[in-house]
Amino acid sequence: MATCACSTMAMSKFDFPTPFSHRITHKNRPPLLLLSKSKLLIRPSILGLIHSNHNTLSVFNSRVDNFSVETQNEIKTSTWKWRCYSIRYQYSGTSGPALVLVHGFGANSDHWRKNLPVLGESHRVYAIDLIGYGYSDKPKPQDLEHDYFYTFETWGSQLNDFCMEIVKDEQVFFVCNSIGGLVGLQAAVMDPSICRGIILLNISLRMLHVKKQPWFGRPLIKSFQSLLRNTVVGKYFFKIVATPDSVRNILCQCYYDTSKVTDELVKLILEPGLDPGAADVFLEFICYSDGPLPEELLPLVKCPVLVAWGDKDPWEPIELGRAYGLFDSVEDFVVLPNVGHCPQDEAPQLVNPLVTSFVARHTPSSPAS
Repeated sequence: MATCACSTMAMSKFDFPTPFSHRITHKNRPPLLLLSKSKLLIRPSILGLIHSNHNTLSVFNSRVDNFSVETQNEIKTSTWKWRCYSIRYQYSGTSGPALVLVHGFGANSDHWRKNLPVLGESHRVYAIDLIGYGYSDKPKPQDLEHDYFYTFETWGSQLNDFCMEIVKDEQVFFVCNSIGGLVGLQAAVMDPSICRGIILLNISLRMLHVKKQPWFGRPLIKSFQSLLRNTVVGKYFFKIVATPDSVRNILCQCYYDTSKVTDELVKLILEPGLDPGAADVFLEFICYSDGPLPEELLPLVKCPVLVAWGDKDPWEPIELGRAYGLFDSVEDFVVLPNVGHCPQDEAPQLVNPLVTSFVARHTPSSPAS
């Protein structure tokens, strides 16, 4: 989950597969049709709008207004040693296909607390704290022999190793939010044998990436990032951000339904961000303008991908996100109405069935296949 608003500068059509200029918009969207040929097993009570490369458009009505977990599954917590670092993860469920849930920037595995027990009813579900976040270790970048340690390559390696050493399943599904989506894609590209399918929830567009900035603005951005990373200005900036009021305000920006921004949520996001080293990780990543873009990774992915997007996301506008539905690897583009940047927490009643249907569709032993 990002901590600042992103630019909505238009992206070149050459960043995406043709025909980018013909992507579905509010103006040229075909008429809505009742589900007929789609293999998706979403119940009619679930609200969602689906655009698929191969399927029809579908719309479902919903009267689900509130979320409650009616399950006996508990969420368990454990730690894993990875390259001498302590990594926290949470898990639920004892049987079924394996899922790994990957959080976004500034968040942690607690952001999946509304998904773990529900999905655990029919899956083995894990949520991991990426190194540098949550209650995983936060090594200081300046103490490491890397220009940048907190990169998608680092997290992609962590995710794949976690699957091999902890999940120990033949193949795993990744469910990812925001920058976690790039982590999932990077992991799938690095070792295609591990990932069976990926669900991307409001994946980060990385609008501050150097390739998406005008050439004349790059020196200024670089200088500002250096100021944050290498002077006391950065620590002062983090001190302003890392307060309950600031965290609440940031969350209220990216949640369309601000009633979901509870004291519990603010505490779950803020407390691990006060650990030693958290400020260095925060500053390291906001100064990371290189690395892969989603449009560079999607053509390399060998497994099926579903992209879902809360249409009220102010940071990652759906008008730009729709273009990702045009990649060959993307089976469906799902619009989540009246939902912001973190659908798994704001609208779990939409996300959990979506995950279940996608997994069932791509699990060989499932009757749905």
